Amino acid sequence: MSYDDALEGAQVPAPRGGLSQSLYLPLDLPLEFEAFYLGHQEAFHSYAEVHFGTRETAEEVIHEVFLQIHAGWPELLSAGNLEQGAWAIMRRAVHDRLEHEGRAPAFVINGPIVQAMDKALATARDKLQKLESSSGLYEAIAELPGRQFEVIVLRYILGYPTTKVAWYVGIDERTVGHHLRRGKERLRVKLGLPDERKKPKRGQQP
Repeated sequence: MSYDDALEGAQVPAPRGGLSQSLYLPLDLPLEFEAFYLGHQEAFHSYAEVHFGTRETAEEVIHEVFLQIHAGWPELLSAGNLEQGAWAIMRRAVHDRLEHEGRAPAFVINGPIVQAMDKALATARDKLQKLESSSGLYEAIAELPGRQFEVIVLRYILGYPTTKVAWYVGIDERTVGHHLRRGKERLRVKLGLPDERKKPKRGQQP
């Protein structure tokens, strides 16, 4: 059966006017797929939107992503790593679209997106010595390795708690914490910030 045949009659609508909680799908779709869509579409759309800078493009890309997930649903289930497999499809679709358009993520180049992230990253920036210019931080985030990049974006840009990051990406909370620590350390080195772990304790000589 071809890919087009697999998609025929199984249209996952791109949400309009905010995050829709409705599915206009054939009744014979697996309930597990509908539940997965409802549970993950918010994070997928948010992740795509901070990369593309517009809701319209994010909806277009994630619409195609869920079609791909549906087409490969039996394989994803049998592989035993549904969240990670679906997240990989979404991440690849976002990356391919950016590469095709020949541009960096919107949070690096789009002023309004940067302004929106300023608030979400306030706590992170405080820990990173309150940089005079946030643009260097965003560019450094964009250069992080895959898993570190994902958890940093989800945790500090989109503001999801660690438990939700773990669920969306399909890893446990301790692994999320590990990637967050590695990512923040890589950012510290990249931005030339002092290592707070090496600061002398109060009352000790420097």
